[in-house]
Amino acid sequence: MLIRSIFTSFLIFSLSLSPELAAENISGLQIMQKMEDTQRATNDASFTRLKLSSCRFGIKNKRIGCAEKPRVKVLESVSINYGVDNKDTKNVSVTIKPASEKGVGMLTYSYDKAGKDNQTWLYLSALGRVKRIAGGNSDEDTEPASLFGSEFTTEDTDTGKLSEYSVNLLGEAVISGRDTWKIEAIPIGNRVKKSRYSRTLHFVDKERYVALRSEMYDRYGKEVKRSIASRVELINNNWVSRSITMMNLVSNRLSNMALVEIYTDLKIDEEFLTQRTLTDTAYREEKLSQLRTQLD
Repeated sequence: MLIRSIFTSFLIFSLSLSPELAAENISGLQIMQKMEDTQRATNDASFTRLKLSSCRFGIKNKRIGCAEKPRVKVLESVSINYGVDNKDTKNVSVTIKPASEKGVGMLTYSYDKAGKDNQTWLYLSALGRVKRIAGGNSDEDTEPASLFGSEFTTEDTDTGKLSEYSVNLLGEAVISGRDTWKIEAIPIGNRVKKSRYSRTLHFVDKERYVALRSEMYDRYGKEVKRSIASRVELINNNWVSRSITMMNLVSNRLSNMALVEIYTDLKIDEEFLTQRTLTDTAYREEKLSQLRTQLD
């Protein structure tokens, strides 16, 4: 759920179902657009706390689990929408634990418009400098950047720009006992050279509009990553997956992103969503303290 909210970008989908999506001739693009629109509405003016755990995984008794002690990080993330129709997003996320990585942060400006590259900056507190990194939809780097050393990348959390994909409704499937739509997204045009995936399959819960499972394939048709959503709960009239697990099937590593707390409809100064928040510790803590006073 990062950088669009770096993390909440793919944790939250709305309960409401628009009339056009209830029609029998529903399309994959309509489903994806609905998810995009409701995600923005929920992410606006939000503050979240997340726990990010990563490890090498193995299979024991037909169950996937960590084969080593996981590396655990706790982060706080702030997000607002802006621009035309509030379809663009600014997000800043900062590590608060462990102490050795406290202050490491990421700032992302995500744009809905096709062809407009997202902007992402990484601040390493140990080095005391900000570095521009590839946004997952950029020609600057052939490999998307990892988010806080996890198996989630800037491309995995990139949303919007649906016109850069051929979106097809392939059918239906049952995932974890839930009826889902099976939707295929294939990069087209300039997106082809910007993506490390040849296609992605999304299994979207028909009732709750949560992507319960997504499968990412490389250019040779091999599945290289898989994300699984669980602990789906109704929070503030929105269906929320409180846990997303991203499995890297090449490196046999996984990362779990757990939503610890979320607060929405807060008063957030747009000036907070700038590089100053990454580099100026006193400024960041002052603004965060003011923000926390709004939390229930």
